Amino acid sequence: MSRREEKRHYLLSDSEHSREIGDLDQRLAALLNAKMHGIAFSAYTEGQKPGDPLSVEQIARRMAILAPHFNWIRSFSVTAGNELIPRVAKEHGLKTLVGAWLGTDPEKNRQEIENLISLAEEGLVDVAAVGNEVLYRDDLTEAELLDFMAEARERLPADVPMGYVDAYYEFEDRPAVTAACDVLLSNCYPFWEGCAHPYAILYMQDMFRRLQKVAEGKRIIISETGWPSAGGSFYGAESSPQGAYLYFLKAMEWAASENIEMFYFASFDEAWKVGGDAGEGDVGAHWGLWDKDERFKYASSL
Repeated sequence: MSRREEKRHYLLSDSEHSREIGDLDQRLAALLNAKMHGIAFSAYTEGQKPGDPLSVEQIARRMAILAPHFNWIRSFSVTAGNELIPRVAKEHGLKTLVGAWLGTDPEKNRQEIENLISLAEEGLVDVAAVGNEVLYRDDLTEAELLDFMAEARERLPADVPMGYVDAYYEFEDRPAVTAACDVLLSNCYPFWEGCAHPYAILYMQDMFRRLQKVAEGKRIIISETGWPSAGGSFYGAESSPQGAYLYFLKAMEWAASENIEMFYFASFDEAWKVGGDAGEGDVGAHWGLWDKDERFKYASSL
């Protein structure tokens, strides 16, 4: 037995590393101070859920926490107060990946599209996302999604790239959707494929390489990746504070070193993701870098 309390070994890259715990904290500080690419914006505070109206005050409070550490914000909807997020982000000097949330309600879908285009015309959208995992959820057919994408591309300003957000394999399996995108917006989650933590970064990197094979030179953005800090396991993938800390650190270091645009999921814990339509179980409430009370989980200095 060779246990040493001051050392940990984690197979999270192509070479083997033994890292002192203090070194991990130094690397975390370097990432936070240098500004990382992007973060998925968690708007809902305790007791709120999608559909509940958001206030500009709560958005601005959380945006101020994130702005010193990231260059981009990703939002998921442009109704029920979510349309305020891009404006507040711009006020904080952030770029925006703005999503229109599409589902099974035609009236809501129409409002989302109209609001996305209006925000883009105001100069508040740097990348437009038309739909998020609607094919995965089977909320729309591929033909219906392509119609929304074609309309958005026609009406959006020419300098605003348009894409669709879904799991990496959807872009492999649906060449028409891949072709319709100016930019591929891919969610890459080793956790949700049951990958054991020591191999998670390698697994995520392979997801990205598979996207490159079908992108034909198009811009690729990892629109979501993350690891939960609590809530149980999914096959071989186990949630833990240590695992979430290490996955965040290694994922963002890799993205920075390879100049890959990556949005980490997520900014704040949100209890609503446990049940309802999200259906993630207990892990749903624990994807944030900050907890539900807006305290950073992995360093006492924030």
